[in-house]
Amino acid sequence: MDLRYTADQQAFRAEARQWLNAHVPTTPLRSFDTAEGFEQHRAWERTLHDGRWSAVSWPTEFGGRAAGYIEWLVFEEEYWRSGAPGRVNQNGIFLLGPTIMEVGTEEQKARFLPTMASSEIVWAQAWSEPDAGSDMAAISARATLDGDHWVLNGSKIWASRAAFADWCFGMFRTDPEAQRHRGLTFILCPLDTPGVTVRPIAQLDGEPGFAEIFFDDVRVPTDCTLGEINGGWRVAMATAGFERGVSLRSPARFTTAADRLVALWRLHADPADTALADAVTDLWIRAQGYQLHTYRTVTDIGDGKPIGAEASLNKVFWSELDLEIHELAMRLLGTHAELTGADGSASWVKGFLFSLSGPIYAGTNEIQRNIIADRVLDLPRGV
Repeated sequence: MDLRYTADQQAFRAEARQWLNAHVPTTPLRSFDTAEGFEQHRAWERTLHDGRWSAVSWPTEFGGRAAGYIEWLVFEEEYWRSGAPGRVNQNGIFLLGPTIMEVGTEEQKARFLPTMASSEIVWAQAWSEPDAGSDMAAISARATLDGDHWVLNGSKIWASRAAFADWCFGMFRTDPEAQRHRGLTFILCPLDTPGVTVRPIAQLDGEPGFAEIFFDDVRVPTDCTLGEINGGWRVAMATAGFERGVSLRSPARFTTAADRLVALWRLHADPADTALADAVTDLWIRAQGYQLHTYRTVTDIGDGKPIGAEASLNKVFWSELDLEIHELAMRLLGTHAELTGADGSASWVKGFLFSLSGPIYAGTNEIQRNIIADRVLDLPRGV
């Protein structure tokens, strides 16, 4: 792996930095977990799309720049450096989009990817169920074939962005006789379809970042099937690989947070507290290590090597790193943590509340450790 940037990659960085400096909103947008903020972020996604920055690694015919993974990482570094808004359509652009490109038909690519890149359609992730927890193979929401339509019944919970999104993607049991993951199909569904009910769920901050979705005899055309009927598990594992691997959480998110933590330490800490200084330094080094690891991972991808179960290692690492960075920030801020000040106290608090969910979403870290033990380390199963 060559850590030196090529002249083209340096020019790409300069172009991205110049564009972001000229277009990032000077006034922070409202939270995208509010109706007003959601539409503000959708408008920002359209601005990104107009500049062809919303999905830089996608083919040009779908709204991208056909850039490589290294360029995508470079763009992410510049994006986070600029303080640009969060990505309201990350479920679509970073998770579903790559999955469609991997397993979708040409018609599905042409139909779904351009409106995803522009955020004309914003996507919600609808996988979890009230009785399934983190066990995706225990899904019971069902889909029954009726001519050229699926009839969906059941419910999904903790559906990210579903309170205001346009479509959702999820798995449904299409063969009730099959055991666990063998009878599931990956289906895309508009949330304004008759029979769909969306019930927002408030987060710790009171905003509806999630929703429960109820399906009551919802009719969806079969051309909204992604992958093979009863082959949804393979499709979902591809999506989970993007979610746990490099797509959903770029290292720039954490290197930027670590840099902010260092600045916070300089502002608030006692220089004589060497233990605290060591803790800040350790987190900064780990963020840099994750960045280097990701560069190695995308180099492997470029060489045609799959991510595989190793994506679970990524997920555990970045989720726990994010939580530890924010826990230490709360320790530095102390009783002033909830006050808004020049040190960005309010954003640290919001980031801390969100970081608490990191070890849960994208598959709980307990489940990820089981995957690591079984499929990476090949440890014997317990009796």
